[in-house]
Amino acid sequence: MVDVATIATLVVAAIASLFMAWAIGAGSSGSTPFAPAVGANAISVMRAGFLVGLLGFAGAVLQGANVSEAVGRELIVGVTLSAEAATVGLLTAAVLVAIGVFLGYPIATAFTVTGAIVGVGLALGGDPAWAKYQEITALWVLTPFVGGGIAYATARLLRSERAPESYTVPLLAGIVGVMLANIEFALLGPPDVSMTVSAAAASATDAPAIAGIDVVQAGVTLVFALLCALAVGYDMRRDQDHAQRRFLLALGALVAFSAGGSQVGLAIGPLLPLFDPFGLPLTAILVGGGIGLLAGSWTGAPRMIKAIAQDYSSLGPRRSIAALIPSFAIAQTAVLFGIPVSFNEIIVSAVVGSGYAAGTGGVSKGKMGYTVLAWIGSLVLSIVLSYGIFTAVQWVL
Repeated sequence: MVDVATIATLVVAAIASLFMAWAIGAGSSGSTPFAPAVGANAISVMRAGFLVGLLGFAGAVLQGANVSEAVGRELIVGVTLSAEAATVGLLTAAVLVAIGVFLGYPIATAFTVTGAIVGVGLALGGDPAWAKYQEITALWVLTPFVGGGIAYATARLLRSERAPESYTVPLLAGIVGVMLANIEFALLGPPDVSMTVSAAAASATDAPAIAGIDVVQAGVTLVFALLCALAVGYDMRRDQDHAQRRFLLALGALVAFSAGGSQVGLAIGPLLPLFDPFGLPLTAILVGGGIGLLAGSWTGAPRMIKAIAQDYSSLGPRRSIAALIPSFAIAQTAVLFGIPVSFNEIIVSAVVGSGYAAGTGGVSKGKMGYTVLAWIGSLVLSIVLSYGIFTAVQWVL
């Protein structure tokens, strides 16, 4: 039987989680996905905030399980997070992210949450999860180079006179179709297991593999690629400018969906061990986190959308498309492997990379320098603060 004090502490932890979800929705998942589209004048700031909230909620419910499990159970070994530890960690991270939102600097949410949970976990007497840290560090370090590099190359391709846009844009749409066919959704697999569209089709048909290749899975992937390429190609023949903006909005929607799947775990992950005794389904917890993201996107995202869209680079539709394609790919990689990643880092790196395809692209080096310092500082500060605060809480209790 669970006593009243435990339930009260759990309620406080849940409130802290909702606050964290609001801060993430306002500052990371809510601001970054549509920022390039806003910068390209393809959608207004307020409409972007509204749409990203709905899409983020859907992504949280359908793709949030992997990162949630990683944040809640894999950052520290040897101990299980208590309700007090989860509360201190979430509040520490949420306050730091909220400060970034109101100051107009995109604090890397994954840095603050990861640092805060590691800090309270160490204060509990846990041991560092070095193997998981290696995965996380590798993705964090590679993101600016891979995302920015792909965005730069894609933007140069779209600017090249030797490669007509009537061919390159549909080709890029086909690549997006390949990714769409192979990203995982919770509803497609058996209970507690996610599955891709192509894998679900292959599982349903049970067709034999040829030369080690699943024919059905490969066929579904090809169909997705062709449909996306043909749809965008047809649109390009009618009106190239409008077609590019519609493709850009579709990419923004995919990135917003991916943001929900990745970022919700930062808010609700620490709660998972606390709800184990109650047998609460993970989906129900994801819905709660998704509601928090939705609220943050609708109330606080417009300020950060403006900051990223206008302050970092002056983007047109082509460079915005170049920024969002690698952002979508990196986000889905993080979701697949259950790695907490900052969408601010993903988008800003891609925006800068695509911006440099046209010289400096209006990129503010001073702004970028302060942003990188804020990312590093938020990681260190969150570890130190959460460790110190929770140590003090344990001493008082």
